[in-house]
Amino acid sequence: MKTALVCGAGGFIGSHLIKRLKTEGFWVRGVDLKFPEYGDTEADDFVIGDLREQGVCHRVIDRCFDEVYQLAADMGGAGYIFTGENDADIMHNSATFNLNIAERCHKRNIKHVFYSSSACMYPEYNQLDPDNPNCAEDSAYPAAPDSEYGWEKLFSERLFLAYNRNHGMLNRVARFHNIFGPQGTWDGGKEKAPAAICRKIAEVNSGDAIEIWGDGTQTRSFLYIDECLEGSTRLLRSSFEGPVNIGSDEMVSINQLVEYVAAIAGKTIEKNHIPGPLGVRGRNSDNRLIEKKLGWRPTESLRTGLEKTYGWIEQQVMANKK
Repeated sequence: MKTALVCGAGGFIGSHLIKRLKTEGFWVRGVDLKFPEYGDTEADDFVIGDLREQGVCHRVIDRCFDEVYQLAADMGGAGYIFTGENDADIMHNSATFNLNIAERCHKRNIKHVFYSSSACMYPEYNQLDPDNPNCAEDSAYPAAPDSEYGWEKLFSERLFLAYNRNHGMLNRVARFHNIFGPQGTWDGGKEKAPAAICRKIAEVNSGDAIEIWGDGTQTRSFLYIDECLEGSTRLLRSSFEGPVNIGSDEMVSINQLVEYVAAIAGKTIEKNHIPGPLGVRGRNSDNRLIEKKLGWRPTESLRTGLEKTYGWIEQQVMANKK
C-alpha cells in the first residue's frame, strides 16, 4: 500500500486531499494544529502538532512516504494578508514550516514533495490592469510581489527546487490561484472572496445591499477544489518540477462574482462599495504551460463550483441562526 503525508491536513485543501488519496488506496497521515473544522478527517493517522517545531517534524516524518503534500501555511484572505498587521507571523511561520519539512524529507530520503505556492508571488507591476494581467510562469522575475505572503511563497519555491538540484529530490511546485469550495473557511476574517460573498448574500434578503471592498472592478479567477486536487496529484506524479499555475483562466470582476452568486441564490442584491484591502487590480491563471507539460487544464465552470459552494455556505448560515 502506498503512503502519503499531508501537512496542513486540518485545512480546507488538505482535508479534501486526504479524501481523494483514500479513494486512490493510500494509507494517509495528516498533521496540523487542528482537526478539520467541518467534518471528521478520513486520515488513517492524524497528528496534532506544530510543524514549526523540529521535534514534531521528526515524529511525523518517521518513514519514507511515497508522497508528501506540503500545504501548511499561515494564510487567509485579503483581510488577513494585505493589512500589514500579520506580516511577521506570515513570513516566520510559513518559512519555518517549509525549512523544517524540506530538510526532514531529505534526511528521510523522501523524493516526492508537493509544495503549494501561490499566485500572490507574481509581480504587482504585471497586475495593474484588471483586464490584462500577466501571470505566465516566466513573468515571476524581476520579483515584486504585492505582499509579504507572496515574498515568502517565492522564497519557499526556490527552497524546494534547490533541494532538487543539491539533494536529488523530485519536489514539485504549483502556484495556486484562489481555490474555493464547500467545507472551507467562510467567516471570521480569513475567508476568501467567493466564500465571503456567498456568506454575505446568504445572510440578507432580496433587495438588500452587501458591502464590497473597492469598486468591484478588480479581477480574479477562482478554481474549484476538485480541479485543484486533480492538478496537484498529476503534477507530483509527473516528470515536470514546475513552478506551474494551478488555477482557472475564467477571469471575472468581483462585481460579476457578486452577480453570479446572487443569481444562484435567486436574490436581487445591491452593492455598497467601501474602502478595504484589495491586493492587485487583476489576476488570472495562465494555463498554457500546464496544458503543454501535463496535457491537462481545468474545465469546470465557475458557475458550477459556486452553486455547490453557495449551497453549503447557506446551510452554515442557517444553522448559525438557530
